[in-house]
Amino acid sequence: MVERPPAGTIPDAPGSYQFRDAEGRVLYVGKAKSLRNRLNSYFGRRDRMISRTAQMLDEATDVEWIQVANELEALMLEHTLIQEHSPRFNVDLKDDKSYPFLAITTSEEWPRPMVTRGKRRRGIRYFGPYGHAGAIRETLDLLLRTFPARTCPDTKFREHERQGRPCLLFHIEKCSGPCVGEVSREDYDEIVRELIGFLEGDTDQVVDRLRAEMEASSAALEFEAAARHRDRLSSVMRALEKQQMVAARSEDLDVFGLAGDDLEAAAQVFYVRKGRVVGRKGFVVERAEDLDRGRLVAEVISAHYRDDPPRGIPRQVLVPDEASDGPLLEQWLSGEREGPVTIRVPQRGDKRALLETVTRNADEEFVRHRLKRASDHNSRARALNELQEALLLPEAPLRIECYDMSHLQGTDYVGSMVVLEDGLPRTSDYRRFRIRHVEGNDDYAAMAEVLTRRLTAFLEEQAMPVDERPGRFAYPPQLLLVDGGRGQLGVAERVVADLGLTDRIPVASLAKQFEEVFRPGSSEAIRLPRGSEALYLLQRIRDESHRFAIAYHRQLRSKRMTGSVLDGITGLGPARKKRLVSAFGGVRAVQRASLEELQALSWLPDEVAESVFDRAHRPS
Repeated sequence: MVERPPAGTIPDAPGSYQFRDAEGRVLYVGKAKSLRNRLNSYFGRRDRMISRTAQMLDEATDVEWIQVANELEALMLEHTLIQEHSPRFNVDLKDDKSYPFLAITTSEEWPRPMVTRGKRRRGIRYFGPYGHAGAIRETLDLLLRTFPARTCPDTKFREHERQGRPCLLFHIEKCSGPCVGEVSREDYDEIVRELIGFLEGDTDQVVDRLRAEMEASSAALEFEAAARHRDRLSSVMRALEKQQMVAARSEDLDVFGLAGDDLEAAAQVFYVRKGRVVGRKGFVVERAEDLDRGRLVAEVISAHYRDDPPRGIPRQVLVPDEASDGPLLEQWLSGEREGPVTIRVPQRGDKRALLETVTRNADEEFVRHRLKRASDHNSRARALNELQEALLLPEAPLRIECYDMSHLQGTDYVGSMVVLEDGLPRTSDYRRFRIRHVEGNDDYAAMAEVLTRRLTAFLEEQAMPVDERPGRFAYPPQLLLVDGGRGQLGVAERVVADLGLTDRIPVASLAKQFEEVFRPGSSEAIRLPRGSEALYLLQRIRDESHRFAIAYHRQLRSKRMTGSVLDGITGLGPARKKRLVSAFGGVRAVQRASLEELQALSWLPDEVAESVFDRAHRPS
C-alpha cells in the first residue's frame, strides 16, 4: 500500500501525478491545479473512499509527480501519459457496442464505399458511426443511384476486369463500370469527391445540380434523361430525410448525454455536421473516483477527444452540466482543432431539445446495460451471497421485497411492493397499495399500513388449505427492504414483530443519501463496497420500487384531476370525455373554453356542451 509522501515534499503547483504498483506499472494518472492539495486528499479516511479508489491505493506502492507551468500543460501531460500507459483505474470509455461506419477507400486506385466496423485504418475516410448497420446500408443503396461508385471488393473487380463484362450493379445504374472502362478516371474521381462532400454535409450543391439537370433535360424534351435525374434526385432527398436537420445548416456540434448512478454511467454522443445528425456513439463509464456531475462531464469529454474522435472536433460541444475546468478544456480543444471551441449547456430552443433526446438515449442505454448485467447468473449469485454475509441473514435472500411510498402533500397517497426472485424482477408479484387510513403527510403511518396489509394477507393465506390459497401473498420475503433510514426500519421492525414474524422475515432499510443499509439491533450503518454486486442489486430494487410507486401516484393524480370537473355530466361518457379533453388539449383548456367553442364540436350535442360549460363555470 502506498504511503503518504513526507510533509513538504509535494509542490503546491500544477502538474500530473501517477500511482505505480510494485512492478512499476502505472495504475492511475491524474492532473491537479495544486499537486499538494490533490495528493493529500488520497490519504484521508479510507472508509469514506469509493471501493475502486481504495483498491488502487492498496495496489499502489509509489506515487510520483511531474510539475509543470500551468493547468493546460498539466492537462496535456495527463493525456500523454494516459495514452502511453493505459492505466486501468482511469475513466475508460468502453463502447457499449461495435458501431458501423460508412467508409471510402480513398487510397485505392478506384475508391469504393463500404460499411465497416472495427479499428480504423490509414487511407480510408470514415463517416459515422451510425446506430444501425441496416440503416447505413439502406442510405448507401440510395446514394449509389446518384453517386455510382463501385462497391465490389478488389478480387471481384479484377475478375470482371479480366472478363470485360460488368456486373449487375452496372446494368441497374448503381455502378459506373470502372472495371470495364465505362467511366474515365477524371469522371470517377468526381463521383467520389461529390459523395464525400455529400457525406460531409455539403448537400445543397448536389441537390441543386440534380434539379438543374432534370429541368434542362425536360426543357430539351429528353424525357428519359429527365426521369433518370428525377429518380436520382428522389434518392438523394430520401437519404437526406434519414439525416434529420436539427440545427442551422452551418453548425457543427457534438452533443453529449449522460445517465447513470454512483457506480457507472452511460454516455451518448451525437455528431451533428452541417446541421444534420451524421452519427452517434455510446460508452459505458465506470466511475473510478467519486466524481460529481461536473467532473464526470469533464472526464468524458477529455477521454473522448483524447482517443481520436471519429468526426474530429467541432466548434461547439453541448453537455448536460457545466464541466469542471470548462475553460481549460476549451483551451485544449481549441489548440487541437486549431480554431475556437466552446463547451456549453443549452438552456432552451432546438439545442436544448436535442440535448434531451441524446440524454434519453443515454438513459435507455444505461437501462439496457443494467439489465444485461442483472441477467448474468454468476453476478446474481455473488450479489445474493454478499447480501447474506453482509446483513447476517440465515440464508441467501432468494425472494426480496422492497416497499416505497409516494404522495403530493398528503394527497393520492400510495405504496408499492416490488419483488426480486433469484435476483430477477418478478413483475407478476408486484403490488400497489392505495393508502386508506392515513390523514395528511405521514410516511411512517403509511408504511405501517402497507406492510400490515401485505403481511396480514400472507398470514391469512397460510391459514387456508393449500389448494384454496389464492396465491397473491402466499410467499414470505427472505428479505423485507424499505426505502429510507432508521425511522422506516423501525416501522418495518414493529409491524413484523406485532404480527409474530420476527423470526421468519428479516428486515432492512436502504438510505439513498449515503447508500447505507440499516438492520435491527445495530446502531451502525452497513456500508456495502461501492461497485459490489450486492449494492448494485439493492439499488436496482430500490429504484424499481420508487418508479413503481411514482407511476401509480401519477396515475391516480391524473385520474383525479381529469375527473374533478368532467365526471358525472349527463351525456358525457368516457369516450366523449376523452375526445373532448383531446380536442382542447387538456382539462383546464376545456374549462376555459367558451360555450360557442364547445358547441362548435359537431360530435358534441348542444345540451351536453351547455352542461360542460355550466359545470366549468359553476362557483366553487
